[in-house]
Amino acid sequence: MNRVEDQLVGTLSDLGLTNYEARVYLALTRRGSSTAAETARVAGIPRQRIYDVLASLVTRGLASSRPGQVTKYVATPPSEAVERLVSDHRQRLEQLERESRMLAESLKPAFDAGQEHTDPLEYIEVLRDRRAINQRFGELQAGIEHEILVFTKPPYATPPEENVEGLEVTQSHDVYAVYELSIFDDPVNVEGVRRFVEAGEQARFVEELPLKLVIIDERIVLFGMEDPVAAGPDLTMLVVEHPALAKVLRIAFMYVWGEGMTFDEAYATMTAGEARIASG
Repeated sequence: MNRVEDQLVGTLSDLGLTNYEARVYLALTRRGSSTAAETARVAGIPRQRIYDVLASLVTRGLASSRPGQVTKYVATPPSEAVERLVSDHRQRLEQLERESRMLAESLKPAFDAGQEHTDPLEYIEVLRDRRAINQRFGELQAGIEHEILVFTKPPYATPPEENVEGLEVTQSHDVYAVYELSIFDDPVNVEGVRRFVEAGEQARFVEELPLKLVIIDERIVLFGMEDPVAAGPDLTMLVVEHPALAKVLRIAFMYVWGEGMTFDEAYATMTAGEARIASG
């Protein structure tokens, strides 16, 4: 076949004919009538397939047969044949539209019911991978509007001296932090905390904290849950978006914060302790 015939076959195929049906119909249009053998030769399709292809065209009204000593076949005029094919498409489209409307109506009750369903725990997010924990904390920290409260205890995901993002937050928001006194064991950590205090962080220091805790804008809580049985480095962090819980935990946080020492008081205490040990 040449390029024009290829295009014609392609168009007929788009209208719903198979490749063989399209080629046979084109072959029939070239003669007034043709036998099955002649049609197979002109169309270039296997002779064993020609009879079922012709029968299909006759059934679809795209050809007709003329009985005789040898049955011959005639193509339906192109304008009529194309209209039949388009009409078939139109009917299938209308049927599809009806079925689609029925499908939409059938699915609507379940969809409407689903919109009213809420997961009672959808406001709780559980994180176990350290990278995911750091990434999520970074996202929460970037979304702070007014205030962040932090219980900080080792091990530190990001040591104070390396927490550049946290220092930027301290310079633009209200930041309250409670550290364990063990922070003073490392002079580098101490200088990192000092930078935060100088940037405006309201820091306090206590002997021991019960857990890692972050409260953001009295709305979001992030806290660590260590395995009470298997002690180890693994840590599960929970992110809970629940204003009532955040408000209650803020009260507890501020109580601990109020009982803590300031940076200068803690520094003096720890320095004095080290001096006593050295003199002893």
